[in-house]
Amino acid sequence: MDMIEIIEKKKRKEELNQQEIQYWIKNYSDGNIPDYQVSSLLMAIVLNGMTEKETFNLTEAMMHSGKMLDLSAIKGIKCDKHSTGGVGDKTSLALCPMVASLGIKIAKMSGRGLGFTGGTLDKLESIPGMSITLSPEDFIDAVNKVGMSIIGQSDELVLADKKLYALRDVTGTVDSTALIASSIMSKKLASGCDCILLDVKYGEGAFMQTKEAAENLAKLMVKIGTNFHRDVRAEITSMNQPLGFAIGNILEVKEAIDTLHGKGPKDFTELCLSSGSTMLVQAKLYKTREGARKALLETIENGKAFEVFRQFVIRQGGDVKYIDDTSLFPNASYIFPARSIKEGYISAIHTKELGLASMELGAGRETKDDIIDPTAGIVVHKKLGDKVAKGDILFTLYTERDNMASMISKVQNEFEFSTDPVKDIPAVVEELITYDETTDKFTITKD
Repeated sequence: MDMIEIIEKKKRKEELNQQEIQYWIKNYSDGNIPDYQVSSLLMAIVLNGMTEKETFNLTEAMMHSGKMLDLSAIKGIKCDKHSTGGVGDKTSLALCPMVASLGIKIAKMSGRGLGFTGGTLDKLESIPGMSITLSPEDFIDAVNKVGMSIIGQSDELVLADKKLYALRDVTGTVDSTALIASSIMSKKLASGCDCILLDVKYGEGAFMQTKEAAENLAKLMVKIGTNFHRDVRAEITSMNQPLGFAIGNILEVKEAIDTLHGKGPKDFTELCLSSGSTMLVQAKLYKTREGARKALLETIENGKAFEVFRQFVIRQGGDVKYIDDTSLFPNASYIFPARSIKEGYISAIHTKELGLASMELGAGRETKDDIIDPTAGIVVHKKLGDKVAKGDILFTLYTERDNMASMISKVQNEFEFSTDPVKDIPAVVEELITYDETTDKFTITKD
């Protein structure tokens, strides 16, 4: 068996068998296959696709290309949640403590952001003293004692994915549903949780541009998870406007804390309640999402979710006084409130462009080596469907960069207006996808 034969086979649109995929992944991970040959194979996959069987085998080979995390020492049901990413997506910061306060263990490994805004780890590191690096033993201890822990992805897990992801990024081979699904699911499955909830976003501020593309990716990932005997479900959610109001690291941490106090934005709160309800049903703590939702609301009202978040911060070295009093967080040196120059009803928000603008302000990375400014970002004050008068504050820019006043007009142009009222915007969560292996059928529940 050699790599040329494998490339030629995929070029002819033939199915690679398990041994061929394992050969490719193992030898590439070990440094025995050069990048240029793997680039050729990746391009053939992008152009010709992969079957479900190939995708399952690729996921398994990648899963076992590094260490598998053993969470058996964590007492109780272990749950994880993954989002495909979006503008203002700080969901883990509020959702995880809500679910953990009801007894479900959250053992989560997250990544950093590249582009748009920071990732979950960047948001957590904007809390002074907060560590996102724990040994496996310390990670397990934190989950057992606090109920949750969020740390950086281990360098020892899924070694093949790190090499493949970097190569795909520079060879124009990112946009393959099979490669995306195997990349995400190999990491989630190797991380050892019993239940996994996927938030697959679509729209202007998401990687998947259409709802159909998001559904196809979600179905494939759910089926992969079921194939490996895990309870995996997926939500399809819209990213045609920022999630909540805040875009940027400290700004989003504050908004997540507000949400834990019952004062968060309606759409963000709704997403946390919906996702949390699904996770509690997956963990078999509640039979219905309605009962789970009621319990989650109670964790906000009685303060238990916020207390779990406090203990999580303390356990990982963060200075809890910033959590108890968010006014202690540093403010950006330059704050630019921007007033609307138009009037009417907001009919569209170009979400991706707002994300890119926040990156220019310092809230995101263009390259992996860029340093994030935790104070930078944007707060939008009006959302889709809102009525706006001329002179109303539309958004506020935050930055440490002194030449950003010109960004005001650029961001203003990313809001579109209608003279007529805009119909009710649907709830953030639009579909829940589950899969029955015995019947080989998906169930799609629409909100």
